Amino acid sequence: MPPRARARLQALWDRWPALTGKPIRIRFRPSLWARRGKLRSRAPGVEVHAASFLRRRVIVLEAALLGQPAEMARILAHELSHFIWFRLANAVRGGWEQLLRQEWEAGARGELGFSSQGRKQALRSHDAEQRTRRWREYVCESFCDTAAYWALRQRHAEFSLEQPWRKKRAAWFNRLVRSDAMLARQQRRGGRRAMVFLAQAPHPPIIEA
Repeated sequence: MPPRARARLQALWDRWPALTGKPIRIRFRPSLWARRGKLRSRAPGVEVHAASFLRRRVIVLEAALLGQPAEMARILAHELSHFIWFRLANAVRGGWEQLLRQEWEAGARGELGFSSQGRKQALRSHDAEQRTRRWREYVCESFCDTAAYWALRQRHAEFSLEQPWRKKRAAWFNRLVRSDAMLARQQRRGGRRAMVFLAQAPHPPIIEA
Protein backbone atom coordinates (compact mmCIF):
# COMPACT_ATOMS: atom_id res chain seq x y z
CA MET A 1 0.00 0.00 0.00
CA PRO A 2 1.35 3.49 -0.85
CA PRO A 3 2.72 5.36 2.21
CA ARG A 4 0.25 8.25 1.84
CA ALA A 5 -2.68 5.85 1.75
CA ARG A 6 -1.38 3.99 4.81
CA ALA A 7 -0.90 7.24 6.73
CA ARG A 8 -4.44 8.35 5.90
CA LEU A 9 -5.85 5.05 7.12
CA GLN A 10 -3.86 5.28 10.34
CA ALA A 11 -5.39 8.69 10.98
CA LEU A 12 -8.82 7.14 10.48
CA TRP A 13 -8.09 4.24 12.88
CA ASP A 14 -6.87 6.70 15.53
CA ARG A 15 -10.28 8.38 15.61
CA TRP A 16 -12.61 5.58 14.63
CA PRO A 17 -14.69 3.67 17.21
CA ALA A 18 -13.89 0.22 15.85
CA LEU A 19 -16.13 -2.81 15.80
CA THR A 20 -15.24 -5.62 18.14
CA GLY A 21 -15.65 -9.23 17.18
CA LYS A 22 -14.25 -10.99 14.15
CA PRO A 23 -11.98 -8.85 11.94
CA ILE A 24 -13.41 -6.98 8.99
CA ARG A 25 -11.38 -7.72 5.88
CA ILE A 26 -10.77 -4.88 3.44
CA ARG A 27 -10.00 -5.93 -0.11
CA PHE A 28 -9.09 -3.88 -3.17
CA ARG A 29 -10.31 -4.85 -6.62
CA PRO A 30 -10.20 -3.05 -9.97
CA SER A 31 -13.28 -1.74 -11.77
CA LEU A 32 -16.20 -2.56 -9.48
CA TRP A 33 -19.67 -2.97 -10.95
CA ALA A 34 -22.86 -3.88 -9.07
CA ARG A 35 -25.69 -5.77 -10.75
CA ARG A 36 -28.64 -7.59 -9.21
CA GLY A 37 -27.06 -7.66 -5.78
CA LYS A 38 -23.75 -9.04 -7.02
CA LEU A 39 -20.35 -7.38 -7.36
CA ARG A 40 -18.56 -7.77 -10.68
CA SER A 41 -15.23 -6.66 -12.13
CA ARG A 42 -16.71 -5.42 -15.39
CA ALA A 43 -19.90 -4.11 -16.98
CA PRO A 44 -22.87 -4.46 -17.29
CA GLY A 45 -24.19 -2.96 -14.10
CA VAL A 46 -23.71 0.20 -12.07
CA GLU A 47 -20.13 1.31 -11.48
CA VAL A 48 -19.38 1.68 -7.76
CA HIS A 49 -16.41 2.64 -5.60
CA ALA A 50 -17.08 0.15 -2.80
CA ALA A 51 -19.35 -2.54 -1.42
CA SER A 52 -19.86 -4.09 2.01
CA PHE A 53 -20.86 -7.64 2.87
CA LEU A 54 -22.01 -7.41 6.48
CA ARG A 55 -22.44 -11.05 7.40
CA ARG A 56 -19.19 -12.04 5.69
CA ARG A 57 -17.47 -9.04 7.32
CA VAL A 58 -15.82 -7.96 4.09
CA ILE A 59 -15.43 -4.55 2.45
CA VAL A 60 -14.34 -4.31 -1.18
CA LEU A 61 -12.87 -1.02 -2.42
CA GLU A 62 -11.98 0.05 -5.94
CA ALA A 63 -8.21 -0.27 -6.35
CA ALA A 64 -7.94 3.18 -7.94
CA LEU A 65 -8.74 4.67 -4.52
CA LEU A 66 -5.23 3.75 -3.35
CA GLY A 67 -4.06 6.73 -5.38
CA GLN A 68 -6.62 9.01 -3.72
CA PRO A 69 -5.94 8.61 0.02
CA ALA A 70 -8.42 11.21 1.28
CA GLU A 71 -11.27 9.87 -0.83
CA MET A 72 -10.35 6.30 0.07
CA ALA A 73 -10.58 7.12 3.79
CA ARG A 74 -13.95 8.85 3.35
CA ILE A 75 -15.46 5.97 1.40
CA LEU A 76 -14.00 3.39 3.78
CA ALA A 77 -15.42 5.28 6.77
CA HIS A 78 -18.83 5.18 5.10
CA GLU A 79 -18.58 1.44 4.51
CA LEU A 80 -17.40 0.73 8.06
CA SER A 81 -20.41 2.65 9.30
CA HIS A 82 -22.72 0.08 7.75
CA PHE A 83 -21.30 -2.46 10.21
CA ILE A 84 -22.00 -0.04 13.05
CA TRP A 85 -25.56 0.63 11.92
CA PHE A 86 -26.16 -3.10 11.51
CA ARG A 87 -25.44 -3.70 15.22
CA LEU A 88 -26.73 -0.53 16.86
CA ALA A 89 -29.56 -0.86 19.35
CA ASN A 90 -32.99 0.07 18.04
CA ALA A 91 -33.25 2.91 20.54
CA VAL A 92 -30.07 4.47 19.17
CA ARG A 93 -31.29 4.10 15.62
CA GLY A 94 -34.52 5.74 16.66
CA GLY A 95 -32.65 8.71 18.08
CA TRP A 96 -30.83 9.24 14.80
CA GLU A 97 -34.06 8.90 12.85
CA GLN A 98 -35.72 11.49 15.07
CA LEU A 99 -32.96 13.98 14.28
CA LEU A 100 -33.45 13.40 10.56
CA ARG A 101 -37.20 13.77 10.96
CA GLN A 102 -36.62 17.20 12.52
CA GLU A 103 -34.46 18.16 9.54
CA TRP A 104 -37.08 16.90 7.12
CA GLU A 105 -39.89 18.82 8.78
CA ALA A 106 -37.74 21.96 8.88
CA GLY A 107 -36.96 21.66 5.17
CA ALA A 108 -33.21 21.32 5.71
CA ARG A 109 -31.30 21.31 2.45
CA GLY A 110 -28.30 19.28 1.40
CA GLU A 111 -26.57 16.19 2.76
CA LEU A 112 -23.11 14.90 3.65
CA GLY A 113 -22.58 12.58 0.69
CA PHE A 114 -24.06 11.64 -2.65
CA SER A 115 -25.34 8.33 -1.30
CA SER A 116 -27.68 9.98 1.18
CA GLN A 117 -28.32 12.99 -1.06
CA GLY A 118 -29.71 10.81 -3.85
CA ARG A 119 -32.01 8.99 -1.46
CA LYS A 120 -33.13 12.25 0.13
CA GLN A 121 -34.07 13.68 -3.25
CA ALA A 122 -36.13 10.57 -4.01
CA LEU A 123 -38.22 10.92 -0.82
CA ARG A 124 -41.90 11.79 -1.07
CA SER A 125 -43.91 13.83 1.39
CA HIS A 126 -45.39 10.78 3.17
CA ASP A 127 -42.22 8.68 3.44
CA ALA A 128 -41.01 9.98 6.81
CA GLU A 129 -44.40 9.68 8.48
CA GLN A 130 -45.05 6.19 7.13
CA ARG A 131 -41.43 5.06 7.58
CA THR A 132 -41.35 3.60 4.11
CA ARG A 133 -38.46 1.60 2.73
CA ARG A 134 -37.22 4.71 0.94
CA TRP A 135 -37.13 6.57 4.25
CA ARG A 136 -35.39 3.77 6.14
CA GLU A 137 -32.72 3.44 3.45
CA TYR A 138 -32.18 7.18 3.58
CA VAL A 139 -31.80 7.08 7.37
CA CYS A 140 -29.12 4.38 7.06
CA GLU A 141 -27.16 6.08 4.28
CA SER A 142 -27.35 9.42 6.05
CA PHE A 143 -25.91 7.82 9.20
CA CYS A 144 -23.01 6.37 7.21
CA ASP A 145 -22.26 9.58 5.31
CA THR A 146 -22.43 11.60 8.51
CA ALA A 147 -20.14 9.17 10.34
CA ALA A 148 -17.51 9.67 7.63
CA TYR A 149 -17.92 13.43 7.89
CA TRP A 150 -17.63 13.30 11.68
CA ALA A 151 -14.59 11.02 11.71
CA LEU A 152 -12.49 12.79 9.09
CA ARG A 153 -13.40 16.45 9.59
CA GLN A 154 -12.38 17.38 6.07
CA ARG A 155 -13.92 19.52 3.37
CA HIS A 156 -15.55 17.85 0.41
CA ALA A 157 -17.71 18.86 -2.54
CA GLU A 158 -20.39 16.39 -1.44
CA PHE A 159 -20.85 18.10 1.94
CA SER A 160 -23.83 20.36 1.23
CA LEU A 161 -25.90 20.10 4.41
CA GLU A 162 -26.58 23.47 6.01
CA GLN A 163 -24.16 24.33 8.82
CA PRO A 164 -26.65 24.39 11.73
CA TRP A 165 -27.69 20.83 10.95
CA ARG A 166 -24.09 19.71 10.49
CA LYS A 167 -23.39 20.89 14.02
CA LYS A 168 -26.43 19.04 15.38
CA ARG A 169 -25.32 15.83 13.70
CA ALA A 170 -21.74 16.16 14.93
CA ALA A 171 -23.04 16.74 18.46
CA TRP A 172 -25.20 13.62 18.17
CA PHE A 173 -22.16 11.52 17.19
CA ASN A 174 -20.08 13.04 19.98
CA ARG A 175 -22.72 12.00 22.51
CA LEU A 176 -22.95 8.56 20.96
CA VAL A 177 -19.27 7.66 21.22
CA ARG A 178 -19.13 8.88 24.83
CA SER A 179 -22.17 6.97 26.01
CA ASP A 180 -23.18 3.44 26.88
CA ALA A 181 -25.56 3.64 23.93
CA MET A 182 -22.71 2.33 21.82
CA LEU A 183 -23.76 -1.07 23.09
CA ALA A 184 -25.62 -2.88 20.37
CA ARG A 185 -28.65 -5.07 20.79
CA GLN A 186 -28.11 -8.35 22.55
CA GLN A 187 -27.84 -11.48 20.49
CA ARG A 188 -28.07 -15.13 21.40
CA ARG A 189 -25.30 -17.31 20.06
CA GLY A 190 -24.97 -20.92 21.03
CA GLY A 191 -27.32 -20.43 23.97
CA ARG A 192 -25.17 -17.68 25.50
CA ARG A 193 -25.86 -13.97 25.65
CA ALA A 194 -23.34 -11.76 23.88
CA MET A 195 -23.10 -7.99 23.69
CA VAL A 196 -21.67 -6.76 20.42
CA PHE A 197 -20.45 -3.24 21.01
CA LEU A 198 -18.36 -0.45 19.60
CA ALA A 199 -15.18 0.54 21.38
CA GLN A 200 -11.56 1.38 20.73
CA ALA A 201 -10.37 -2.03 19.61
CA PRO A 202 -6.67 -2.95 19.85
CA HIS A 203 -6.50 -4.03 16.21
CA PRO A 204 -7.84 -2.26 13.10
CA PRO A 205 -9.52 -4.15 10.25
CA ILE A 206 -7.35 -6.44 8.15
CA ILE A 207 -6.32 -4.81 4.87
CA GLU A 208 -5.60 -6.99 1.87
CA ALA A 209 -3.86 -4.71 -0.62
